[in-house]
Amino acid sequence: MPRLERIAPELPSANLDSAISYYEKKLGFEVALRFPGNEYAIVERDGVAIHLFVAGSLKPDSIGIHIFTSGLDQFFREFETSGAIISQKIERKPWGNREFRVRDEFGNELKFTEPIEEDAA
Repeated sequence: MPRLERIAPELPSANLDSAISYYEKKLGFEVALRFPGNEYAIVERDGVAIHLFVAGSLKPDSIGIHIFTSGLDQFFREFETSGAIISQKIERKPWGNREFRVRDEFGNELKFTEPIEEDAA
C-alpha cells in the first residue's frame, strides 16, 4: 500500500546566507545542498530537512511548521543557550503534546513538539 514517507517544508527568507547561518549556528542544522544563484538551499538535522529560499514578495511571518522530537527539554536548553529566538517556552497543550516555539530572523515559526507520556500526565 502506498504511504507518505516524509515532509520537507520550504521556508522563505529575505537573505539566504543569513538564513543558513541562523539554522546552522542557532539550531544545529547543516547545509545538505546549496543551489547555484544563491536563492535556494536545504539544511538538515537528524533526518529533518528544511528547504530555504529567497522570498521575493512572500511574507515569511505567517508560516509555521511542527517538528516532532524526543528529548524536547534538551532541545529547548540547546536553543536557549545558542541564542535562538524563543517565541514560546515549553507548554503542555490540550491535544496531548508539550511544545516550544522558535522563530527564525525572518519570522518563520518552528514548533518543536513531543507527546506527553501517559504516566507523566
